[in-house]
Amino acid sequence: MPDDKKPQSKTIVFLHPDLGIGGAERLVVDAAVGLQKRGHKVVIFTSHCDPAHCFEEARDGTLDVRVRGNTLVPPTLLGRFSILCAILRQAHLILQIALFTSELARLSSDAFFVDQLSAGLPLLKTLCPSAPIFFYCHFPDLLLVQGRARPWKRLYRIPFDWLEQWSMGYADAIAVNSAFTKSIVSRTWPKLAQKRDLQVVYPCIDTTTTSSSSATASKTDNQQTATDNAQPLPTQPLPWKNHGLLLSINRFERKKNIALALHTFALLPQTPKTRRAKLVLAGGYDHRVAENVAYHTELCALADSLGLKHATAKTLVSALKLMRDDDDNDDDDDDGKGDGIRVLFLLSVPTALKELLLASATLLLYTPRDEHFGIVPLEAMLRGVPVLAADSGGPRETVVDGVTGWLRDPGRPEEWTEVVRRVLEGEVGEEKLEAMGKAGRERVKEKFAEGQMAERLEGIFERMVDKRMMDSLAASDPRAMLASLVPVFLAGVVALGGLLAAVVMRRG
Repeated sequence: MPDDKKPQSKTIVFLHPDLGIGGAERLVVDAAVGLQKRGHKVVIFTSHCDPAHCFEEARDGTLDVRVRGNTLVPPTLLGRFSILCAILRQAHLILQIALFTSELARLSSDAFFVDQLSAGLPLLKTLCPSAPIFFYCHFPDLLLVQGRARPWKRLYRIPFDWLEQWSMGYADAIAVNSAFTKSIVSRTWPKLAQKRDLQVVYPCIDTTTTSSSSATASKTDNQQTATDNAQPLPTQPLPWKNHGLLLSINRFERKKNIALALHTFALLPQTPKTRRAKLVLAGGYDHRVAENVAYHTELCALADSLGLKHATAKTLVSALKLMRDDDDNDDDDDDGKGDGIRVLFLLSVPTALKELLLASATLLLYTPRDEHFGIVPLEAMLRGVPVLAADSGGPRETVVDGVTGWLRDPGRPEEWTEVVRRVLEGEVGEEKLEAMGKAGRERVKEKFAEGQMAERLEGIFERMVDKRMMDSLAASDPRAMLASLVPVFLAGVVALGGLLAAVVMRRG
């Protein structure tokens, strides 16, 4: 029999390293908004939130976002040591709100929601022993690190890899974003998995809005395009919809495997319909992140080598103008070959333009291999766009092959090209595509709606608060606080030692 007792309103404090634009940030924002809608007070503390590079809810007053712990330690040291800096910034944030000021005490927090970085959990538990901690593990950080083949890199990572598992044990509850991630966490940290019940809490999307209701630029979007000869936004799908618009939405990171979309597109046979098709590669891009800049450059070079004419747009209005001008040029072509732009790179796509793209897309290409979950396929499916995704990781739990889209081997671009060809040339009929779109919408609303994630989280917080930790008194011992800072200190020492070792090895 269902329990009709309504959970009491709680004050839930979120701690997130950098509230920018990405899948992890989207989950945090959705979780916060969902809990807020269910009557809970939510405050998000972060070390960085740029109003020009964050989700609307984080800047328009929907959420109470407070930037703290960002004045002593930079995000990196000479472009390196990002994990060390992130840990120190998190420690600074916790100390600032819990010890140096009374800000956290004034909130009287009932529970904490922490994600991405677990290093500060022992310190948080020491300073606030009465409030249980929920940790959301997107994916083990130690498996995301690149360059481990180098000896100095392995040495440098030793304390951080140990700290990640040890500190996560201070959480009262741990959740992961998919069954795939749960299997990886259990295999990576078997002892932790035995001690903690790893719960799966799927990310969600807001199913109450549609593309038509969101096709207006936000205030920040307008500010970004004020110097770009701003024009009214169209309320109808983009002109490129008539060409066959293939869409990829991912951060500009190598692990997102965006190159697969370019190879897939380049392998298409040159027929009247495929020649006019357009490929839009859109996603998160931060000029402060060296990999974003470098990978965009690499992708442009790859497009050149594949003979694909391309362009890059950085603002909403410039992107729309470029599409309109290109469409006019294509209409003027007498040979019908579609000699205009084939590939368009869109950097840091605002919500308004993303909605227009999804409303105009024929097919979404989701290229990451072994993606932990993947929110973009859900966004496309909600808007009736079939998805072609990598047959690995999270998409296996969201995309149903042959029903809401297709799952194909990311190592075989020719398989992707065949699906795209059949869609563009009409071999997959309109009736079939519409049926896939309808099935996708129903699946998202049934399993991945915002209310469902919020209700699941609310239940977890309710159980944590009711249970409390039996060792809360022990955690308040001043010696525990000192012990919690030791790993951070050791991490810094070993990191510097690793740097010195690397210098010595290179000189040798």
